[in-house]
Amino acid sequence: MRRVRSFHAALAAAATAAAAVGLALTGAGTAQAATPLPHHVFAPYFEAWTGESPAALSAQSGAKHLTMAFLQTATKGSCTPYWNGDTSMPIAASSFGADIKTIQAAGGDVIPSFGGYTADTTGTEIADSCTDVQQIAAAYEKVITTYDISRLDMDIEVDSLDNTAAIDRRNKAIKLVQDWAAANGRKVEISYTLPTTTHGLADNGEALLRNAVANGTRVDVVNLMTFDYYDNQPHDMAQDTQTAAQGLYDLLAELYPGKSAAQLWNMVGVTEMPGVDDFGKAETFTLANARTVYDWAVAKGINTLSFWALQRDNGGCPGGAAADNCSGIQQNTWDFTHIFAPFTDGTSTPSNDFSVALTPASATVTAGQSVTATVKTAVTKGDAQSVRLSVSGTPAGVTASLSPASVTAGGSSTLTLATTSAAASGTYTVTVTGAGTSGSHSATYSLTVTGGSGNQCTDAPWVKDKVYTGGQRVSHKGHAWKAKWWTTGEEPGTTGEWGVWQDLGAC
Repeated sequence: MRRVRSFHAALAAAATAAAAVGLALTGAGTAQAATPLPHHVFAPYFEAWTGESPAALSAQSGAKHLTMAFLQTATKGSCTPYWNGDTSMPIAASSFGADIKTIQAAGGDVIPSFGGYTADTTGTEIADSCTDVQQIAAAYEKVITTYDISRLDMDIEVDSLDNTAAIDRRNKAIKLVQDWAAANGRKVEISYTLPTTTHGLADNGEALLRNAVANGTRVDVVNLMTFDYYDNQPHDMAQDTQTAAQGLYDLLAELYPGKSAAQLWNMVGVTEMPGVDDFGKAETFTLANARTVYDWAVAKGINTLSFWALQRDNGGCPGGAAADNCSGIQQNTWDFTHIFAPFTDGTSTPSNDFSVALTPASATVTAGQSVTATVKTAVTKGDAQSVRLSVSGTPAGVTASLSPASVTAGGSSTLTLATTSAAASGTYTVTVTGAGTSGSHSATYSLTVTGGSGNQCTDAPWVKDKVYTGGQRVSHKGHAWKAKWWTTGEEPGTTGEWGVWQDLGAC
C-alpha cells in the first residue's frame, strides 16, 4: 500500500546508533501467550503516520481489529525498525502502547505490518535493509512481545518482491520466530500482503511463497491487494476479487496438498481500496461491491477481510482521485467499515437493507414547466438506516432537486424536475439513487420533454461503465464530447480542459 514519506534527514545518525546495539533473539521480551485472533477477522489498515489515535478511530468506526501500517527502518542498511521509519517512534510502549492496550481491552487487537510501498521502494523494509537473519528475527520478536500481539503482517510489493536475497532472509527469520514461539507456547501467525492480478499472484509473489515452503516457514494468511491492477481494462472490482482469490486458492492447493478446501480458503485474505484506487476511476470499489465481497467472503470462509485504509472510509472528496484521507466517492463516514465489520465472527451477515421506488415512474412535460414524483424508501431487512439521495441523467435544460435529500429508510422525498425552453424535446431516463450503510439502490424515471427549442444530441449517450478509445464521440448533458485517449468511468464535463473529454459544444 502507498504512503508519502516525509521524514527529515536527521534520522540517519540516530538510526545508525540504534542499529549498532542490535537485539539477541532469545533476549528480547517474554513469551507469554497473546490472545489469538478470531478465525475470521475484519482488520482494516490504519495509517500510523497521521497523528490520529488508533483506539479512538477503532471505537468511532466499529472496527475492533486494525492492521497497523507501517514498520520500517529509518535508513537503508539499518536493522532497527520504527513506526513509519521515524526514530521518534520506536518499538516501545511509548509508541501506540496505550492505544493498543485500549483496543485489546475492548475485545479487539492490532496486526503490526512491516513494509509497505515506501519501505519497499527505498530499501527500508527490514529484510531488504538488514542482512542479519538473527537481527531481523529479533526485531519481529520485539514487536510481538512489546505489544503482546499474535499476528505480524508482511506487506511486500514492488522492489521488495524482486529482492530474492531479502525474501530468503525474511522467511528464514520468520521461521526462527515461529520456532521461538512454539518453544514458549505462544501462538504467532504470519500474513503476507501481496499485490495480485485479477487471476492470482504474479510470478514473483508465487516465488515468495515457494521460498517460504522451501524454508519450512509457515504462512498462515496470504492477503491479496485486490486493487491497483493498472491493466487498462474495465473492472467489476467485486468479481475481480473473487477470480484473484480463486487463483490464489489454486496455488495454495498445489503448495499445501495435505490441506482441506476449508483450510485452504482460511489461508486467504483480501484487502480492498474503498472508492477510487490509485489507477483511477476505472478501478472503483463501490458500496455495492463491498456487499458482494462480504457475502462471498462469508460463504468461502476466508480468513481476513481488510481495506486500505480506515482513514479513507468517508465521502470527503466525492468525484476526486485516490487519496489517503477519503474514498473519492459519495458515501457516509464508516460505510465500508459497517458493511465489513460483522465478518469478524464469521457467522452473521449485515441485517439492514432498504429499497427505492418512484411514484409515478414517468411523465410528459412541456418545456418550461416542471413535474414532480415521490421517492419512496422502505426497510426490506433489519432496522432503518439513513439513506442519502442523489439524481443523475438529467439532460441540458433540466434541473433536478430532492426535498429532503436524505431520509431514514421508510421515509419519502419529493423529486422535482424543472425544465427550461432550452431543453431538447425527447425522452430521457433520470436515475434516483439511495446510498446507505448496507449499499445503494436505484430507481429510474422516464421524462418526456415536448416543445423544447434545444437540439437533441445524435451521438450515443455516455455510459459510465463503457470503455472509450481516442476519437470516439458521446453525448452528455446536451453537449457532444470526443475522447482524447482511452477512458472509462470518467464523466464528460468533469475532467477539465486538459482532461480526457474534449467538449465539442452544445448539440
